[in-house]
Amino acid sequence: MPKAIARSKTRKSVAKRFKITARGKVLRAHSSRRHLLSSKRAKRKRRLGKAALVDSTDAARVKANLPFG
Repeated sequence: MPKAIARSKTRKSVAKRFKITARGKVLRAHSSRRHLLSSKRAKRKRRLGKAALVDSTDAARVKANLPFG
């Protein structure tokens, strides 16, 4: 019987934090949107709610933990 190929599992903690776009870019959430919001202006809070791109130096590490992403 042939031996099964070793498959890497998805890191669930990474899957909850990052999303891969159709073109292969990695998206992340901004920080500083949880508390102490009264001191931040509305424009800043709006922008913090949108997704941001992960830096190219870190994208490969994220993708390695999301083999089926």
